[in-house]
Amino acid sequence: MGNLILLAILGGFFYWIFKSYSQYTSYSQEAFKNFSVNRDSIQKSDLGLFVALVAKVAKADGKVDALEAELIGIMFDDISAVFPEPKKTKDILKQIFNEEKERFDNLEDIAFSLGQAIKRDKSKQQHFMGFLIQLAFIDGSVSKSEDEVLITIAEAFEFDPNAYHAIFEQFEKMMKNVHPKANIADAYKLLGVSENDDMSVIKKAYRSLVRKYHPDIIKSQNKDEAYMQEATAKTQEINQAYEMIKEHKK
Repeated sequence: MGNLILLAILGGFFYWIFKSYSQYTSYSQEAFKNFSVNRDSIQKSDLGLFVALVAKVAKADGKVDALEAELIGIMFDDISAVFPEPKKTKDILKQIFNEEKERFDNLEDIAFSLGQAIKRDKSKQQHFMGFLIQLAFIDGSVSKSEDEVLITIAEAFEFDPNAYHAIFEQFEKMMKNVHPKANIADAYKLLGVSENDDMSVIKKAYRSLVRKYHPDIIKSQNKDEAYMQEATAKTQEINQAYEMIKEHKK
């Protein structure tokens, strides 16, 4: 009986250790609990450098469209939540984004800085590169200028070209399988609204669904590649339904 009790205690102990490690991520409140929040520290951090790269991918085709803006706004919430002062952090992240989206002369330098910071962590490389590719695909296709920015970042990361093309091709294949709703009734059904609802109600439902299904840069640390693809496909499907309804309402 004593051995059984001892085994039970040990089993519980090792389970607790496993749970603690499996729930811990590099970018978490615990990891940033002693972080000093200011413009310089945020800008030089992994996540600050990443936001700068997000800005350049989002603006690579000359504009930040509505869905990209929606997802980037949510991303600010996701990232700032792990820092000690979320509101202050979010304001700083917005400043970084707005400044960096207007310039591309420092693209290689920023990508190189982040690449060096995560050089020994392949999972982080995969995580960041996958998210940037996902962002480029979110509007349905990747433009030549977006492709050039992504390749520049991948090269600065010293990211395996085969791995890069594999991720890119997976998203490309997935987007080909995302088809607009066949009719307006299906679009209304997907957003959970009716034809009689005004656009303010419909937009609120749309934004709520985008927030629910968006590809989360923080939570995706513990997810496989399928998570990002599924989240992207669902987000694109929601966006297509919303665009279809807007056209119908004109």
